[in-house]
Amino acid sequence: METRPLGRTGAEVSVVGLGTWQLGGDWGEVDEETAAGVLDAALDAGVTLLDTADVYGDGRSEERIRTALATRSERPFVATKAGRRADPFEAAQYTPENLRAWIDRSRRNLGVDTLDLVQLHCPPTAVYSDQRVYDALDALVEEQAIAAYGVSVETVAEGLTALEHPGVQSIQVILNVFRRKPLEQLLPAAAERGVGVLARVPLASGLLSGRFTESTTFGADDHRNYNRQGEAFDVGETFAGVPYDVGVAAAREFVEIAGDRAPAAVALRWVVQQPGVTSVIPGASRVGQVRSNVEAAGLPPLSDAELADLERLYDERIRQHVHDRW
Repeated sequence: METRPLGRTGAEVSVVGLGTWQLGGDWGEVDEETAAGVLDAALDAGVTLLDTADVYGDGRSEERIRTALATRSERPFVATKAGRRADPFEAAQYTPENLRAWIDRSRRNLGVDTLDLVQLHCPPTAVYSDQRVYDALDALVEEQAIAAYGVSVETVAEGLTALEHPGVQSIQVILNVFRRKPLEQLLPAAAERGVGVLARVPLASGLLSGRFTESTTFGADDHRNYNRQGEAFDVGETFAGVPYDVGVAAAREFVEIAGDRAPAAVALRWVVQQPGVTSVIPGASRVGQVRSNVEAAGLPPLSDAELADLERLYDERIRQHVHDRW
């Protein structure tokens, strides 16, 4: 497994990590045994970056990570997120007291004194330019409650604002074949400042696996059912903001470009080879998905012709639906 430096944190992390939203909730039920199997499969395959959040299952994802690591001698880099326990539309709730409380709770959930990385979890846009928030995070670094901090963003503009603050060590952003706008400004700006980039929603909530049709249904507790129009949180987190029918049709063309390779692995390989990306963090709710995701690290780079085909697919099928918004 190839590793890359995560910004200026001093950590080297695998180019394919594991996102653990599925192990907390909002993707259908994942029981304890399955969650343990997913984490073990990832770690055994060389994954050294786990991404979680305090709101994934109200802490269940963090707690499952703590359990999985309890018997392992080598500890991966664990990135968590904080802020969504507040009203997601209330910037005033991002106080030093609340930040400390959320971070202390994650320390307990993960069973550590110092969190490897805490990312602001897609807060209101105003938070990214609030110096008081960064001062509070700097104080928590000084106290060794956290080793480093970064931001998770919905838009390129939010990411560029965050990069103006020197303490920011990482940017987490949605990036995939159907969501390319971060390539234009955000990734080059992050690279220039020595800031790591974690690419989330790399499979567009499963669209790029090529398994879905217009008639595919999702459970009542799956965000792909209840958040298609952004009813619960930003619509970009579900199918990368692409209207479902549009995404399914475009995914058929993507599968043709992937040829005899697993579509999901090709989609992840595309992300991994984008300049400035540190790691891609696909989620998994089954061991087989972990193994498929890890395959991407071993694929040869996509050819110039394939990259051109994927750019054409985006321009013709997707751009008009997502580009300006994000």
